[in-house]
Amino acid sequence: MSWTDTDSELMRAAISEANKAQAKNEVPVGAIVVLSGEVIGRGFNRTIQDCDPSAHAEVVAIRMAAEQSKNHRLSGATIYVTLEPCAMCVGAMIQARVQRLVFGAYDPKAGAVGSVMDLSESKELNHRIEVNGGLLDEECSLILKEFFTTKR
Repeated sequence: MSWTDTDSELMRAAISEANKAQAKNEVPVGAIVVLSGEVIGRGFNRTIQDCDPSAHAEVVAIRMAAEQSKNHRLSGATIYVTLEPCAMCVGAMIQARVQRLVFGAYDPKAGAVGSVMDLSESKELNHRIEVNGGLLDEECSLILKEFFTTKR
């Protein structure tokens, strides 16, 4: 995959969100939603803070983007996230009709766009998402590794 400077810049914005999660002692994952070149949603993991198992970075960002655009459909949007999304988050992207997903680190334990399963291309589902993985993979992985090292 050939990344653009814009892709890298937007992933760095997602990394900034991940750092906010880490500062709150949440698993450091961050996400942003971009539509027509404008960031319309931001999020970081807030499951502990919100006492909400669905408050993953992607879902938080999608909720903000839907509110910002005043539409539950985010057709044409791209979501940038520091970690390969889980099945719940890919499901939210499909429901929102996100066009493209760009993620950083692969998740061999829960990744739902190739690592454990691939929901993005499921013919049984009503929407397909273009997936581009591995952008700033090392940087995104390092944030998670350092966080979990301090927990052990």
